[in-house]
Amino acid sequence: MSFRTPDPLHRLMLDDVRGAQKMLSGVARMTAMEGSRHLSSLVGAPVHLKCENLQRTGSFKLRGAYVRIAGLRPEERAAGVVAASAGNHAQGVALASNLLGVHATVFMPVGAPLPKVAATREYGADVRLHGHVVDETLSAAERYARETGAVFIHPFDHPDIIVGQGTVGLEILEQCPEVRTILVGIGGGGLAAGIGLAVKSLRPDVKVIGVQAEGAAAYPPSLAAGHPVVIESPVTMADGIKVGRPGDVPFALIQEYVDEVRTVSEDALSSALLLCLERAKLVVEPAGASPVAALLSDPKAFKGPVVAVLSGGNVDPLLLQRILRHGMAAGGRYLSLRLRVTDRPGVLATLLAVLTVADANVLDVSHVRTDPRLGLTEAEVELHLETKGPEHCREVADALRDAGYTVLD
Repeated sequence: MSFRTPDPLHRLMLDDVRGAQKMLSGVARMTAMEGSRHLSSLVGAPVHLKCENLQRTGSFKLRGAYVRIAGLRPEERAAGVVAASAGNHAQGVALASNLLGVHATVFMPVGAPLPKVAATREYGADVRLHGHVVDETLSAAERYARETGAVFIHPFDHPDIIVGQGTVGLEILEQCPEVRTILVGIGGGGLAAGIGLAVKSLRPDVKVIGVQAEGAAAYPPSLAAGHPVVIESPVTMADGIKVGRPGDVPFALIQEYVDEVRTVSEDALSSALLLCLERAKLVVEPAGASPVAALLSDPKAFKGPVVAVLSGGNVDPLLLQRILRHGMAAGGRYLSLRLRVTDRPGVLATLLAVLTVADANVLDVSHVRTDPRLGLTEAEVELHLETKGPEHCREVADALRDAGYTVLD
């Protein structure tokens, strides 16, 4: 099975997705479906997590990449394949090529996280670092394809990719036949398009809802305009769905099969990632946590049972550290503030005693005594505290004010 050109007018059918499922047998795992009691209590109906973060390579991307490469003609395979990606697609193409005996060259940005670069190399790809943004990396890969004849493997804008990703939808219906709502993150749109095609073909009563980060939401204006619209300089921590323009092929399918596209804030993404880690014991990247962010943002908006697709778990440890701190702050469990104090011996000890009584856990203290903004007898203290929630944050700040401290922020 192979569709030779990424033609938006090609009529993809349920049989195409079923064919992809057969092709992926023994290659892609049927990933687990885990229930979430916490999310179920918020929504008021059963919520299940489709754990594509536990897929081989750590994301759903292997599915589409394998179907696309497996469908190449012998002469195309001999020429090799090339891709551009900052992470998940790179690893999917690398492993799929390795399994099929095809040489893969993968261009990645110079600043790509080292664990993702190392994993892509370990899967057998020739990794080339080029450019500081994905657009530059993409241009380098396309130029390489023109110069060498290697087949460019697009991350989302090709029918083979979409039907491969659509196998997630077939698994959802098999694992949770009573599902009423499916939430899935959207970047270029390949996963949502594939799931929508598969699910709506069998169960038109199931709502399929896409989720985008507010700072990288190209689909709402595109759907309103009736054609793909470019948004300039998308900004979000969720690099897996940080795409400035919908793909032509997935856009047409999302118009037909996806009921709604919602957006979520960066705070919601951070809180969702933290929830997945603490409550579900699942490491999920920000893009993969976007469906959970939608549930946290408006839990009563969805008819259950609900399935939230955790699309990937490849998160750089340094980014994870920052996101967790951001998520704790968004959830009222992390408080940063500055105080102006009198610069005399014992003041810091007295301040820490107040925080002990307020039951705040001190994570970090910065004590500044020399600054042009300070008077001769003044000092400034910056505190980073772990707290128990928004109400406790207010109690800590009030305790400091009651003790006579000036809270600057």
